Amino acid sequence: MKLAEFDFDLPDDLIATRPAQPRSSARLLVAEGDAIHDAVVTDIVNWLRPGDRLVLNDTRVIPARLSGLRSRDGAEGATQARIEVTLLEPTSDGSWMALLKPLKKVRDGEVITFSPKLEATVVSRDEGQAKLRFSLSGTDFDAALAEAGAMPLPPYIAAKRPADDRDKTDYQTVWARRPGAVAAPTASLHFDDALLGALKDRGIAFTHVTLHVGAGTFLPVKVEDVTTHRMHAEWGEVTQTAAVEIAATRADGGRIIPVGTTALRLIESAAADGEIRAWSGDTDIFIYPGYEFRITDALMTNFHLPKSTLLMLVSALMGQDRIRRIYAHAVDAQYRFFSYGDASLLLPGCKSDSKA
Repeated sequence: MKLAEFDFDLPDDLIATRPAQPRSSARLLVAEGDAIHDAVVTDIVNWLRPGDRLVLNDTRVIPARLSGLRSRDGAEGATQARIEVTLLEPTSDGSWMALLKPLKKVRDGEVITFSPKLEATVVSRDEGQAKLRFSLSGTDFDAALAEAGAMPLPPYIAAKRPADDRDKTDYQTVWARRPGAVAAPTASLHFDDALLGALKDRGIAFTHVTLHVGAGTFLPVKVEDVTTHRMHAEWGEVTQTAAVEIAATRADGGRIIPVGTTALRLIESAAADGEIRAWSGDTDIFIYPGYEFRITDALMTNFHLPKSTLLMLVSALMGQDRIRRIYAHAVDAQYRFFSYGDASLLLPGCKSDSKA
């Protein structure tokens, strides 16, 4: 299976740099079997059946981008260097792994100051990353990071504009609860309280799970044979309550529809033997064509990058030929792509009881 099979031409002006306002007014492409329908996100109510269950990732994005100063005393006096930091993940000892630019400007043991309240010591450096020990912990760290940090926008947005205060709301789901992600579960960004209320009235159930999305989600696939690609690991949890809810919906004939590829990857990880169970730990599950889905019946997701693992995932769900047609339609119809872009509802099986 070659990487070139997952390539497509995407005009640069289709890459969204701001979300739709209100967020539920974004466009929605519904792929139902072989049919493609153009809709808006609020129409999803009409495409879901009473008794279906949406699985929502409740991770909370932290303001993981920091800019600080490294000070150093030398023979010619004190010098400073600006260091840009992107937090990646916490370690078991309370430190953080991070990307530092320029990494060559710091030494082990040196301190980077981000604000009067927040600084970090460089513990070690290895393979392009650094381990940082911050001066604060717990809620004090969270508060100082909220003041000093910026939202970690994806590279394809950050290349076009810097993060600002709007992103602290725009790049967070309305149900975000558990801090730890450095990238948003972006399909979930389309939901607001009004849409959640309409779905509840329709008889749609919700289950929350947690997958802390890492910066590795943006790493390109570099191997020509995609089956040899190795995914980055991300921490996730499916609670006992969540597992029971999902199993009950399946037993009652309802569909399990994750909102976003992160929720999908997590519940598939928690159902290694075909039955959903409580689960927590690191998952590096890689889903590409040929994968047999254990729990997932359908998926709501945004439009993904060419040659990305996420495009391979939706190709596994819908089939490569259908995904090519879906993406060709999305480009021709000027759908907006990637994290702040429009959404798709992928229904690979038989016709739904839609009103659309």
